[in-house]
Amino acid sequence: MRKNFGPQPLLYPQLVMVVASYGEDGTPDAMNAAWGGVAGGDKIFLCLSSNHKTVENILERKAFTVSVADEAHLVEADYVGLVSGYDVPDKLERSGFHVTRSEFVDAPVIDELPLALECRLLSYDPESHFMVGEIVNAGADEAILNEAGMIDPARLKPLTFDPANRTYWSLGEKVGNAFSDGAKLK
Repeated sequence: MRKNFGPQPLLYPQLVMVVASYGEDGTPDAMNAAWGGVAGGDKIFLCLSSNHKTVENILERKAFTVSVADEAHLVEADYVGLVSGYDVPDKLERSGFHVTRSEFVDAPVIDELPLALECRLLSYDPESHFMVGEIVNAGADEAILNEAGMIDPARLKPLTFDPANRTYWSLGEKVGNAFSDGAKLK
């Protein structure tokens, strides 16, 4: 038997993303977001309401970064989602995060978060809150790379969001091989 929850965004896992931008005066800002994902090979979508300072900045600068929050920075990532940049203009600094200017877009990269997508704004619909960005670069700290030079999820330790219980979870262990294990049924 199944329990019906009605129209709820219960899709697992939902990555915890930290979206960063520069304000009009160059002050870095960031917010926590869980509603989003990839849209094709070089695009990302986010559902962000227009009342966020970060969204205002993105619309002004036409650029943003999306970093994957990791276990080591759960508190900091949650904090930037709890506090508004309108109320606390230096919230990124207060979080303990440090930034480096992206080489590819007019947005900050959060130094402590080891995986970041650097994006150019393509579109934003304030009614649906749907933002689309072109991924100009994906950058990863060497500490999360495996021996083949690829991202190792076990080293990244990304946070995921459980919307039903309002909790954070870490990613589990590898259980199979994509585009391979299903071949057993051919």
